[in-house]
Amino acid sequence: MSTARNPISRRGALIAGTAAAGIGIGIGGSAEAAAPAEHSRRRALTPLQQAGQRVIFSYPGLTPPQSLLDAISEGRAGGVIFFGENISSLSQIATVVDQLRQAHQASPVTAPLVLTTDQEGGQVRRLPGAPVLSEKEVGASANPEAAARDAGTGAGQNLAGVGMNVNLAPVLDVYRKAGDFADQFKRSYSTDPAVVGTLGKDFVTAQQATGVAATAKHFPGLGSASSSQNTDLRAVTLNVSLSQLHSTDERPYTSAIAAGVKLVMLSWAIYPALDSHLPAGLSPTVVQELRGRLGFTGVTVTDALEAGALSAFGTSAQRGVKAAGAGMDLLLCSARDVSQGEDTVTALAAAVQDGTLDRAAFDAAVQRVTALRNQLA
Repeated sequence: MSTARNPISRRGALIAGTAAAGIGIGIGGSAEAAAPAEHSRRRALTPLQQAGQRVIFSYPGLTPPQSLLDAISEGRAGGVIFFGENISSLSQIATVVDQLRQAHQASPVTAPLVLTTDQEGGQVRRLPGAPVLSEKEVGASANPEAAARDAGTGAGQNLAGVGMNVNLAPVLDVYRKAGDFADQFKRSYSTDPAVVGTLGKDFVTAQQATGVAATAKHFPGLGSASSSQNTDLRAVTLNVSLSQLHSTDERPYTSAIAAGVKLVMLSWAIYPALDSHLPAGLSPTVVQELRGRLGFTGVTVTDALEAGALSAFGTSAQRGVKAAGAGMDLLLCSARDVSQGEDTVTALAAAVQDGTLDRAAFDAAVQRVTALRNQLA
């Protein structure tokens, strides 16, 4: 973790879930119909506001600070990710979500905020209740497909209940052996990529039917990582052959994409078979693998910009610029520090203005994010 004030890694926080539930939302309406009006509105945005549409903020504790509310009301934030430390009760988190939405009413941006968390199931839950089973337990159940559908429905209803509209799940990592990185917290359905693909598809379809967008992660796959290869903490290189990446690790994504998954999160591991130097989420080659070979046209989202795996790539803001340049649409500033998001927005705006980031590619990313957000409530 790059932020001294928060020594807990993102995955450490993942295992430390918390409480809430209660209000409905949905993916509905026509993104195509809304796009022209939103495009006209967006052309009037300042560079900082345009950059802000690509950044997901986080904050410490139970109360959103005024700096976050200001960023939202001024149109400089695309959304917020919630962690266990942000939630104490059902009424509290529902009130927070309402507060963020009220701040957004003053924004020049009409597209709803992305309001997201990790509700995978098992140990990795922010909200109490569904899905209770972990992915491994789903895969080992008597009727895995029904269990995956139940988990997706439960996750979606749970998030919608407190006004959240994007879930950073399901995990599509294909674990290799008991106790490895993907298996140690029971976050993988199976060692069989076909099973992972089927159950991931079932989860995605069921969850998105509730109106909550799903996120397949961590492309192209962390299933070959050992128990000590945690990208939150350090650089990780996964020496998997290209044929194995295609036949095993990437295979579940074909099913999720066919099911219409709205977002894909890329990992921070390095895959020499694709790019020997850059972590996946900083690599144009890996992003093109997802968009070109697999045909994904939705929104790409980074894992935590403060991750230890990125220690050689500058500040969080500099990493955000590199990720945007590689083709990542949404940038996840999850250090529970509003200034991380603000610094990333400032760096993105400067990079577009000085030509570091291509303007056409930048606008295309904003359009993909806006199209997603216009489907959310």
